Amino acid sequence: MPRRLLRIPAVSAALALGAAALTGSASATPPAVPSHLGGTLADGATWVADLPSHWNGTLLLFSHGYGPTTAQDAPSDDARTALLAEGYALAGSSYDPHGSWWALNSAERDQFATLDAFTRTVARPARTLSVGQSMGGLVNARIARDGAGRVDGALGLCGLVGGGVDLDDYQYDAEYAIASLLLPGQDVPLSGFADAGAAAATAQRLTAAVTAAQATPAGRARIALAAAYLNLTDWAPGQNPPAAGDAEGQEAQQFAWLSQGLLAFIENGRWSIEQSAGGNTSFNAGVDYAALLRRSEHAAEVRALYREAGLDLRADLTSLTRGAHLHADAQARRTLQATSTAGQGLAAPLLDLHTTSDQLVPVEQEAAFAARVRAAGDGARLRQAYVARQGHCAFTTAEMVAGVHAIGHRVATGRWDDVAEPAALQRAALALNLGGAAFVPYRPGPLVGARGR
Repeated sequence: MPRRLLRIPAVSAALALGAAALTGSASATPPAVPSHLGGTLADGATWVADLPSHWNGTLLLFSHGYGPTTAQDAPSDDARTALLAEGYALAGSSYDPHGSWWALNSAERDQFATLDAFTRTVARPARTLSVGQSMGGLVNARIARDGAGRVDGALGLCGLVGGGVDLDDYQYDAEYAIASLLLPGQDVPLSGFADAGAAAATAQRLTAAVTAAQATPAGRARIALAAAYLNLTDWAPGQNPPAAGDAEGQEAQQFAWLSQGLLAFIENGRWSIEQSAGGNTSFNAGVDYAALLRRSEHAAEVRALYREAGLDLRADLTSLTRGAHLHADAQARRTLQATSTAGQGLAAPLLDLHTTSDQLVPVEQEAAFAARVRAAGDGARLRQAYVARQGHCAFTTAEMVAGVHAIGHRVATGRWDDVAEPAALQRAALALNLGGAAFVPYRPGPLVGARGR
């Protein structure tokens, strides 16, 4: 959307608008149209904010996902338009633009600094709700953990709430399985990338291996095994979900994800994480790959395809376990644990929304996150809801706005009531006339390969 910086008179009007929202005064004259402002934070990060014509006093502090460190204040243009129309103010930062796209070293700090900048420039919000998408969902979960007295509630959208340590570990398991079983005897670097080009070269080799393997029953069985370690969904875009027990159909849709650039995204992400952490954060030395498979909801699919191919699954699993020798750089792993995990507790209520078929941030991350929140004694502050749809962050505007309303209800009343239940969210979303909705009852399975926060 076209953007412009506010001139001084518009900032003054915004200040009056914010004061009116806090005091209940009707005398302030708000801007005639939504206004845009922004600035630069101490570390060089930028922040932006959009103001509605009539502010309801609530600020939505938005944390964006993995990618260029450009300031964003809403998950989509349509969501921005809808939320501004309802009277919400929006703000968000770029995170520190001088480092990796995996900007967890600065993201939480920059989001709190953005809240401070908004308060200085506009007014103190009557209520602040944190919203985060994808990698920003991890930032959002950390804000919900650390934001006591500053953030009143939080909404996560397709959040990477399992954290960066688990992400790197289970993705490495899948990469290792592909390289070991489909490119045996070849030297395929899987970590310690010198630059983005080295990561891209590995992605090309792995993708080519998967593409060639799809032509044979043995190759398809081994693709399914790697997909199980990746926690990869078996429902691909433009297709109907495979029938229960249809192992060939499940693998075909997993291959569709893998052949559409998924490995390129994963390897570039690994390079970014290694940049941020200062080294390789993954290990697989001592990992039992048979035990990992037993935890996967795709284990029956893998066994069926190995039987059909006449392959010895036990032999492949034994080979993977014996060949697992990677050790993490201890300091890099500690850095990633410090900057890129969440779930140790919640200071504010959090509602997480996730699509059931997410190829980039598997829905199983929600199971790992919920277990950690419950272990911290904060399970009552967490609710999770699921949308039956393929794709990462593939929410409609109606679903996102309904989520904002639900967490707003929890903050305003101190109770969840039924607002986070799938039937209530579905009714609320459809009533908005902002697109369809597909909230469903759902419980994700375990996150395979999770071995550290």
